[in-house]
Amino acid sequence: MKKFTPYILSFLLLSCSESYNPAVVSARKEASDIGAQIMQKGGNAFDAMIAVHLALAVVYPIAGNIGGGGFVVYQTSDGQSGSLDFREKAPGKAFKDMYLDDNGDVIDGMSTLGGAAIGVPGSISGIFEIYDRFGSLPIQDLFQPAIDLANNGFIVTKNQEANLNEKIEEIISINGKESLFSKVYKEGDTIINEKLSKTLSAIAKNGAREFYEGSIAEMIVDEVEESGGIITMDDLIQYESVWRDPVKFDYKDLEIISMSLPSSGGILLGQMLRAIEDYDIGQYGHNSPESIQLMVEAERRAYADRSFFMGDPDFGNNLPVYELIAKDYVKQRMESFSWEKATPSDEISHGELIVEESDQTTHYSIIDHNGNSVSVTTTLNTNYGSKVFVEEGGFFLNNEMDDFSSKPGYPNTFGLIGSEANSIEGNKRMLSSMTPTIVLKDGKPSLILGTPGGSTIITSVFQTILNVYEFGMSIKEAVKVPRFHHQWLPDAVIFEDGVLDRTKDSILRSKNYTIVPLPISIETSGMSPRSSIGRVDAIFINEKGEVKGGADPRGDDHATILK
Repeated sequence: MKKFTPYILSFLLLSCSESYNPAVVSARKEASDIGAQIMQKGGNAFDAMIAVHLALAVVYPIAGNIGGGGFVVYQTSDGQSGSLDFREKAPGKAFKDMYLDDNGDVIDGMSTLGGAAIGVPGSISGIFEIYDRFGSLPIQDLFQPAIDLANNGFIVTKNQEANLNEKIEEIISINGKESLFSKVYKEGDTIINEKLSKTLSAIAKNGAREFYEGSIAEMIVDEVEESGGIITMDDLIQYESVWRDPVKFDYKDLEIISMSLPSSGGILLGQMLRAIEDYDIGQYGHNSPESIQLMVEAERRAYADRSFFMGDPDFGNNLPVYELIAKDYVKQRMESFSWEKATPSDEISHGELIVEESDQTTHYSIIDHNGNSVSVTTTLNTNYGSKVFVEEGGFFLNNEMDDFSSKPGYPNTFGLIGSEANSIEGNKRMLSSMTPTIVLKDGKPSLILGTPGGSTIITSVFQTILNVYEFGMSIKEAVKVPRFHHQWLPDAVIFEDGVLDRTKDSILRSKNYTIVPLPISIETSGMSPRSSIGRVDAIFINEKGEVKGGADPRGDDHATILK
């Protein structure tokens, strides 16, 4: 459904007197370059977003997708902000106890592997919603680069070789040995996905209905049914993205725009920033014992609230948003904070209110010549999602059903505890940690950022903002420096190499903090296995209007900036 005539919108988006160097930062150079090329041809940031998203679906199948979902946060050149929720939904036949056995215990792997783990995909709906409201170039021009990429092939990187081979047994177990990604690929190999090329061509020609009502929809339903899932044609036909109000709040002289429910990201980011706002954290020093302690305690309290209050706002009874980031409420939550020792998580529950996400996600940030800014986080949830590959369509399907609370109080893949607010229900959206964010200074875009990383997404965005504005780092340094993470439960702080030395470690341990260095496993930490925290892709615009890109070196990420 078209909300505005594209030609009128294009005029509005081009009406800004400010001029910027267009930039794209994403998980792969191919995708960043394609986005920049679209803007070179006269497209705006939203056109570039569509082209980047589709390119990542080709070259970054671990998380880039048409079989998943995500969130968009944007600020237009004339100062209008908003967000689009294209998060996956539970199938209509889903129900609260669907992953429990007769004894009421969670069935291991049922919500993560195979057809039962799949939520109704939202990515294609999101692309066309964005295009209908903001698109300027012909839709074929935005699809064609990804179509060509799929036809011509892309080069496997060293990181991709490792990721593909790590999950190959699971992929084979679901799809057999002849599937495209059931083969062993090595660095330097070329992967050609002709079937995905045909899929994208059909969608470009026939629109979103091809994915949700046509031949591709039939492929999805057949594949899901064969792998034990419950998605029907009605589920696909009835899927709709939702335009939502983003979360907006101030932090000192900055205005933050981030994603609201069903993402917990913006709310928790607001809580954490406001929890430390009264402290002169910049004077403590980056990754000092004092700054780590303060940030950990802010993270601890925010994640405790996440576990209790948050879920799909369309299914909640006035779920709190601004109540949770109100300054008085946040101040009350921090009253138990002490510099002398850690606050044990078993002494921290959710706050008292009076009220009327994969590790393998991907993020991209875009700004165009006129200052239209787009922050997008999208995912299949875990690596290659459910591992269900729609063979004739050339794409993986998500395993987002694991982001629901399979059982209240039971942790998901990322160790996050859920409650009734995030229980499973047909057609409901699952809670997310995705945190696409735009920071404004003096009303102008200053920082566009986000990251993959499951439960560590929010803390990675939190720390990157502080790195820039409190610790005075360049954007390249801000996304590169080592990070840490705490999420209430399990009560442990995980650290990347380089955060702690012997003195810092000793100080924090003396205050009863449990220190867990990376890499970690589920067995040792209670959280999803990981060797790093987040992978932030960001764009910084300084006071002179100069655009700088920050592509996280933890992956193959790349910043493309036009001069």
